[in-house]
Amino acid sequence: MSKKTLILGASLKSNRYSNIAMLRLVANGHEVKAIGIKEGEVGGIKIETGMPNFTGIDTVTLYINPIKQIAYYNYVISLRPKRVIFNPGTENIQLIELLKKNNIEAEIACNLVLLAVNQY
Repeated sequence: MSKKTLILGASLKSNRYSNIAMLRLVANGHEVKAIGIKEGEVGGIKIETGMPNFTGIDTVTLYINPIKQIAYYNYVISLRPKRVIFNPGTENIQLIELLKKNNIEAEIACNLVLLAVNQY
């Protein structure tokens, strides 16, 4: 089942995990939206900046550190995703608590591993 996914912290650099995740998500049939520091395109996926008005987001997967996440707290909650995945290095107890208060699942996991073992 396809899950519309927002990558927060998307990178144009091919060696970055967020970049690899974008491509693997698409290869696994998921629609991908992406927000990064720089606008651009990776594998047909447009990377946007700021806080675009996306709708229908099932999963937000984080690739930004906890300090940078603070600016996105209200934005992520406003998207009403079913879950937020905290990839290695992005774990953030404060955001996890906010998500729980808003009935949004928080999952500490690696997006790439979840895809590899068909647990996404």
